Amino acid sequence: MKKDIRSLSEEQLIAVFSEIGEPKYRAKQVHQWVWQKAVHSFQEMTNLPKATRQKLEEQFEIRAITIEHQQISEDGTIKFGFRVFDDELIEGVLIPKGDRMTACISSQVGCSLTCKFCATASLDRKRNLDFFEIYDQVVLVDKAAKEHYQKPLTNIVYMGMGEPLLNYANVKRSIEMITSPDGLGMSPKRITLSTVGIAKMIKKLADDDLKINLAISLHAPTNQKRGQMMPINESNDIDAVVDALDYWYEKTKSRVTHQYVMLKNYNESEEDAKQLAEIVKRIPSKVNLIEYNPIDNGLFERTSGNRAMNFLRMLESKNVIANIRRSRGKDIDAACGQLANKNG
Repeated sequence: MKKDIRSLSEEQLIAVFSEIGEPKYRAKQVHQWVWQKAVHSFQEMTNLPKATRQKLEEQFEIRAITIEHQQISEDGTIKFGFRVFDDELIEGVLIPKGDRMTACISSQVGCSLTCKFCATASLDRKRNLDFFEIYDQVVLVDKAAKEHYQKPLTNIVYMGMGEPLLNYANVKRSIEMITSPDGLGMSPKRITLSTVGIAKMIKKLADDDLKINLAISLHAPTNQKRGQMMPINESNDIDAVVDALDYWYEKTKSRVTHQYVMLKNYNESEEDAKQLAEIVKRIPSKVNLIEYNPIDNGLFERTSGNRAMNFLRMLESKNVIANIRRSRGKDIDAACGQLANKNG
């Protein structure tokens, strides 16, 4: 199989052009074509001689992802099914809200974490996505935002399929290209990485100082409850995660967002609020209370609006910054925890 030319750094491209007897400035041209202009064919690189394009085509390929299908929700959310080079399917979402255009993108084909409240957990993890496949999702969702809403992307969340910190190298490199002036030039403060809490990788993320935002899928205030719904808690329990978040804040001075899905008769009591407050107040943070989105064969039910509001007030009475996040795209299975390659 040919190598995707985007897997090469600009320095590696220079070496390639030297080997094939071409001037090194051609490497800069190719780099601009594949990243800034996001072309998916060597024939589109019109400032390269035809013979040069032919040489590149003989050695390399561009494994572009394509939009297999898309669905538009009644609230304007758009869900995309992306087909990748080996014929696997992943999903991404465009979430429009006022002037804010957010891309929710995937980092893996499937997921290995088997969280009990998430439809993606029913899928096997097939493989990690390459960093250029993650990048391609952003390019395609940005294009859709401009076509449908005449606005560019303003934000990116790594909250689609997969656990970003279990594909760390590719996720990191995708962020570097998305924020690079040689790529999309987006501010890292517009990017949020959501993780179930892989403690050692949170510390590595802090050390690498990408200056992005961090969201933690906490979802329960005790190890017993969290372990029942999230098997990862066995190896990364609440204490380990909070210790890593302490390290994150000490290094980055960036406030953490705790994600907390509201489950009826499970994690919404006054005692739950008290325990949750004790956890989140250990570091500067806020809490997003998330509506549970029912999934096929799910074990849980959604908390009522009144109970969610009462829980919010209990947190606020303990000086916790919290808000309720309304799910978008529920009617097309595009909301949090619903991405499972269902089309219609």
